Parts: sequence; C-alpha cells; structure tokens
Amino acid sequence: MDNPIHDSHHIPSTAAWLAEGQSSQRDMLDSLQALKDQSTTPFSIIASHRHNRPEIFEFADKVYYEPFDTTANTDKKSDAEPVIPRWKFVLEHACQNHTKVLLTGRNNIAYEEHREEFDAAGIRLLTGATSVDALKTIDDKFAFMQQCHQHDIPVAHAWRFDNIAELKDLLAEHDHQPLCIKPVTGIFAQGFWQLDSGQETGKQYDSFEHLYFTEEKRISTAQFINAYTHSLMLEERPIPMLLMPYLPGQEYSIDVVCEYGEVLAAVTRYKTGKIQHIGYEQSVMDVVIPLIQAFGCDGIVSVQTKADENGQHRVLEINSRPSGGIGYTTHSGVDLTQIGFAYWLGLTEKPKLADIAQQIIPCQVRAVMTGVKIEESTTE
Repeated sequence: MDNPIHDSHHIPSTAAWLAEGQSSQRDMLDSLQALKDQSTTPFSIIASHRHNRPEIFEFADKVYYEPFDTTANTDKKSDAEPVIPRWKFVLEHACQNHTKVLLTGRNNIAYEEHREEFDAAGIRLLTGATSVDALKTIDDKFAFMQQCHQHDIPVAHAWRFDNIAELKDLLAEHDHQPLCIKPVTGIFAQGFWQLDSGQETGKQYDSFEHLYFTEEKRISTAQFINAYTHSLMLEERPIPMLLMPYLPGQEYSIDVVCEYGEVLAAVTRYKTGKIQHIGYEQSVMDVVIPLIQAFGCDGIVSVQTKADENGQHRVLEINSRPSGGIGYTTHSGVDLTQIGFAYWLGLTEKPKLADIAQQIIPCQVRAVMTGVKIEESTTE
C-alpha cells in the first residue's frame, strides 16, 4: 500500500525496509525520511507490521501488513495457518520493490533461517547476527553469559534454576550477597526482581512497601519463594530463571551499528531518574567492542552493562535489535539509524568508530509522552 503523504513523481531504484520491531520502528522511519530528504540518491522507505499501526506507517512511503505466523512464539495463535510464511511474504515484496536493505527487528530467527534466499536476491539482511545459533545464544541469557566467560568478556554471573528445590539450594549457597532474579529469556525487564533478604542493615523494606513501590522491582526473598512455590502459571508453563548477584553500579545502554562483529558506530546512555545522559563512555565501550566481535553481531543492536562494586562494567545482555531509545541518539548530533542505513544503501563510505565518537556531543534527554490521532476504526 502506497502512502500518499510521501508520494513522489519519480520511482526510486532501491528501497530500505523496516519490518515489525519492538518499540523503535517509528523513530527509525522518521530518521530515514530525514536521510532521504538529505540524499541526492533517491530511495524509498518501506514499513511492515502485523497490525494496523498508522502512527508507524505515516513515516513510510509504502506499507505492508505482515501475515500472522502461528508457529512464532511472539504471535497469538489463530485457527487458520498463514497463507504464506512471514519471511517469504516479506522477501517476495522486497524483491518487487528493489529492496537493498532489510532490518528485521522482531522475528529475526525466522528471517535468519532463510538468509541464503535473501542473499541470493541481493538483499542485505540485518537480523542482529549472521547465524541462527548466535541469535539463540543471545536470547538465552544463561548460554549467553557462559559464552562471554569463554571469551574472557566481563559479564554478570548467573546460576540457573528450574524448580523451587534448585532455587533454595542456590540461595543457601549465595544468599550472603545482594541478589536478583530474572528469566532466562525475556524483554523489557519482564520478570526481573531484586531480592531483599533482610540482611542489609537499615535498607530492608517491609512487605507492603514492596507492593506499593513496584517500580523499584524489589521483593523479599521469602515472598518470592512463596509466590514461586504456589504459582499455577509456572506449574502449567515452567519458566527457566536465573539467580544473579545484584550489581550496585551504574547501568548503561549502548546502541551499536555493527557489521559482521565490527563496531562501526555507537552511543552510550545512562539514566538518572527520568533523564537520559547521552555520550560516549570509553570504559564501557572497552567491554562492548570485544562483545560484539565475539558474537558476530550484524545490524543495529543494543547492549546492557552494569558496573560492579569495583566499578568494572559487566555485560548483562545483548538485544539483537534496535533499542526503544535509539531515537535519543539524534540529540547528540549522531543519528545511528542514518549512519547505518546510509552505509548499507551505498550512500556513504563505511563508518569508522573513532570518527563517529569524535562527532558525539554529550547531552541530556528527557523522554516525553505524546499522542497521535488515528482513525476510529483502529483497534490496535
């Protein structure tokens, strides 16, 4: 479906496609429109999504509705099988539109399984890595941490448990230190809790305070054990979890443009209250650069790190897709979306990390909520 807002008289010879993402698709499309306006080489911008998302589609020249894939764990199941798999639907329409670059965002493993088909069509496929095994390892936080240890990359420690007996054994061994819990797989801090054992003098929260100030993601160890033990949800659908030391230092989010394990551009961010501090912290990048190389990351990804009690930055995870805050980087004078796509579309030479780092102007950003008017018939 063509978008008349961005219609033009000429037909661009190539296109960039952003498939369904998590939370940054709109901001990235906006950046691509700005890049297109600045470019002397015409190209079109395509967006796709399973749902009707006019607030996303308004920044695309052409939009497609992706088929629901009943085999994907990110989709709700329906009674009917899709007429065509999502990856094949996207590939066919990408070929028709002379797409040169495709960023998958969500459902990256389904696309990665068919990398050869995209390569044969001359499409630069960006899934976050270049193999299914790498993407699966990145998604499995326990396997991910084990591989970091193998590459001597500073990483948070973690112990896996699959039942209450294993959790109690781990607590008996490690409860002398601040601890936290999170699932082996998951996004958006889902399932993360800091455990309060009551051993921290003057810092213990009472049981109601845990429930009242939920944004602190803190719960007493006894309450967690009780909830975990009596969970019907876990009985029906077991969820592998990790017990980890709680790192007390500064947490960083790092947005990274990378190619086959090489960092081409990056911006570091940390948060105090509601304020995002944007810049380029070399001590953080000293951990990120070998990490990206070790996992062969490819595309636009995000990394989370946190400092331990000695100030050593330790890796928490890689998200094999752009972060929801990648749009914040534009305020530093460096737009990572534009840098990556300008290169992959052949509009610029290969970026050099050292040059990009020099262009970053440190700044502070506050995210604000805004509204977008949509048609009354829209239900998503």
